[in-house]
Amino acid sequence: MATERHGQIIETPTKARQAEPGPSVLALLTASTGLAVLILGIIWFAFFRV
Repeated sequence: MATERHGQIIETPTKARQAEPGPSVLALLTASTGLAVLILGIIWFAFFRV
């Protein structure tokens, strides 16, 4: 619950974000980049391989 001190509302970091901490941005970026490279590699081998 929020408390007030000297006219300012004090919240915990989790309550201030109004969400639970999710997966890190680095993990999400790595996974999505890896998946994109894999898909593009499959497309390249299927259509452009000589």
